[in-house]
Amino acid sequence: MNKQLENDLKQVDSLLEKVKWQGLDFLEKLSERPTSATPVSQTPETLNEDGLGGLNTLSLFNKRFEQLIVGSSGPRYLGFVTGGSTPAAIAGDWLATIFDQNTQTVKGQGDISAIIETGAIQLLLDLFGLPGGFLGGFVTGATMSNFTCLAVARQWVGRQSGKDFAREGVSGHIHILSAVPHSSVIKSLSMLGIGSNNFEKVKVEEGNRESIDPEDLESKIKALNGQPFILITSAGTVNTVDFDDFKAISKLKEKYNFWWHIDGAFGAFAACSPKYQHLVAGWENADSITVDCHKWLNVPYENAAFFVKEQHKILQTETFQNANAPYLGDPMENFSYLNFLPENSRRLRALPVWFTLKAYGKKGYRDIVENSVNMARLLGQFIEQSKAFDLLATVRLNNVCFTLSGEQNQDKVPVFLARLNETGKVFMTPTVYNGKKGIRASFVNWRTTEEDVQIVIDEMSKLTDNE
Repeated sequence: MNKQLENDLKQVDSLLEKVKWQGLDFLEKLSERPTSATPVSQTPETLNEDGLGGLNTLSLFNKRFEQLIVGSSGPRYLGFVTGGSTPAAIAGDWLATIFDQNTQTVKGQGDISAIIETGAIQLLLDLFGLPGGFLGGFVTGATMSNFTCLAVARQWVGRQSGKDFAREGVSGHIHILSAVPHSSVIKSLSMLGIGSNNFEKVKVEEGNRESIDPEDLESKIKALNGQPFILITSAGTVNTVDFDDFKAISKLKEKYNFWWHIDGAFGAFAACSPKYQHLVAGWENADSITVDCHKWLNVPYENAAFFVKEQHKILQTETFQNANAPYLGDPMENFSYLNFLPENSRRLRALPVWFTLKAYGKKGYRDIVENSVNMARLLGQFIEQSKAFDLLATVRLNNVCFTLSGEQNQDKVPVFLARLNETGKVFMTPTVYNGKKGIRASFVNWRTTEEDVQIVIDEMSKLTDNE
């Protein structure tokens, strides 16, 4: 054995102990950790011939890079719809790293960790109140979840006309309808060979909404004259968390032939609360659903789930099966995730999900969701009452979309946001809504309190008071 590896194995307890205490110190001081970092010049990396060993490498990392790590998992990091990590999720993720399973099958001798994955999927379906007729699995994020779902949808469209797109390649036009698709959906269309511009835009409802207008949708469906198509809908748009009318779409699905996909990256978690679960009423009739676990579920990156109706499992295996690997056997009799999603190699992403759901249960996630919404409304109330800011849309759930008051201040929005983020007390992201430059604050972190919102308000007020 290599001497450096042998030494590290002998003192692995010391190495992990140091990492443990450093991690605990980070978590304890997370609320005070800056939410932004100052860019630093990078020096070229060179590789030491013999290596430094684990402990010396940890010291080098702390000297060079530790100060660059921002508090993105903390309570005032409100950008990118970024969640934190619950204590139980951290425990599960650490164990997933230590166990280092390549999660694929529920029956194989070499690995049966997929039993944990199928169990975690059942827990998620239970959390969301979805029926057991969905086949689900874990991928890296919402982009890959949308990609997985839409890949099966693409195969469905082909089969409607007797074609096998997975084997033969895409031919002919694939009709897609959507109103406000997320950028990850657009990227998925590009990666799938469908084309990022290849969707017909459906009108949104009146009244400063981002939700599909059901009448315009049906009009566009009729214009297709019975041709199969993919409908991409939203369970929470990224700017204003608007939801499409799933009850109305369910009725349309009874009348017309289409694949219905729901992008519920973070909005799906409205189902956790009796106060907001009406927003997803009818979503159980969809063919596929995207959920991003490293957002409102508060597990570490990279973690998202896809749900595809089990009735489409043949289409799913046609899309993802490793057809040139004879040792796999019958993919339906010997279930392996290898044949149901894009990746051939995967870590045990289900473990932090299983840990956090078992640890905090339905009430824990109901509390997280309702607290996040309450915190968003607190910030929204401040903006409504302020002369310096305007809401760009009603605070519908957990996002606050706003701008500086006055058309003359539109060019100042990016400058204001940069200065706000430079305080290191809060981080928000820029957006454009209805042609206006805006700012978006997303509340999904389990740690966020009223005190945190007040700190954010104070920093915003300081900057506008000094104008």
